[in-house]
Amino acid sequence: MKNTLELLKKLTSCVAVSGAEENITNLLKEMLEPYGEVSVDPMNNVFCTFGEGYHFLLDAHLDEIGLIVTDITDDGFIKVGKCGGIDLRMLPAAEVSVWGKEEVKGIISTKPPHLQTADEEKNVPKISEIAIDTGYTKKELQKLVSLGDRITFKRNFTPLLGSFISASCLDDRSGVAAILMAVETLKNLPCKITIMFSSQEEVGTRGAKSGTYLKKVDEAISVDVSFAYTPGCDKAECGEISKGAMIGFSPILDKNISRKLVEVAEKNNISYQCEVMSGRTGTNADVISICENGIKTGLISIPEKYMHQRVEVVDINDIKSVTDLICAYIAERVDEINA
Repeated sequence: MKNTLELLKKLTSCVAVSGAEENITNLLKEMLEPYGEVSVDPMNNVFCTFGEGYHFLLDAHLDEIGLIVTDITDDGFIKVGKCGGIDLRMLPAAEVSVWGKEEVKGIISTKPPHLQTADEEKNVPKISEIAIDTGYTKKELQKLVSLGDRITFKRNFTPLLGSFISASCLDDRSGVAAILMAVETLKNLPCKITIMFSSQEEVGTRGAKSGTYLKKVDEAISVDVSFAYTPGCDKAECGEISKGAMIGFSPILDKNISRKLVEVAEKNNISYQCEVMSGRTGTNADVISICENGIKTGLISIPEKYMHQRVEVVDINDIKSVTDLICAYIAERVDEINA
């Protein structure tokens, strides 16, 4: 568990808001170089390919949600837009970092409750109403910050009770970690593996749309996070944290891969749960499956509490279940194919 904690801390410390992922691409390139041929494409997708034979693609997205600088007001406040699915309820009084020529720390402005009207207490702010207070004047800010610079929330990495961890951008650095932990085993299997850590998922699965082309993949597995139950949620729409890998079933996913993942999990005593979706999955699997003339695609998710919040929570044991399932599935498929 210690090694997984250290890996997650390293991955989640990197700032990589959609479209500005260079920090994490550089880190992942370095981490993957011992295993195979590594490249980074113009979209900031990171690839590592090794082995020969039947070709598996493993995908997880490397970007995170954040904000983007749209204006600096005359009184020195930074106005923002959204990069990805930001929950506007969490913004007032949040600590943030603006990544300009240097890191500029600030607080999202909010009116004290004593001064709010009854209607204001009930309202969720509009993105146009959000302003960041850094303490700088407009003139000072313009030397440090440019329009288009990305903004992240204060980094959080907090080990909780047992194997629980709270951290920023576990969506989807926990998926990246699950694949990285599988590489040591996968490199010894008689097949071809391409790892794709894809960009811009949070703004429309853009990296995976282009990244899968020309790879001549036989089948793919996408790894992401999905909803873990918390009070107020519909249990029918959620998995459970600490209950293992969430195996996706959906009209857009290959039913044979989904069933085989369940079979392999049961055969190898790997904790799992089924996640049934009636249509699109909302993950990179949606676009990978229709790339070129179609790719058989499966989806494995890590149950996560508080998705797209500043304090996402996962169980490290669930990440390990995903790693174990990927390795066991590919090993068994290779045996079938080479029999």
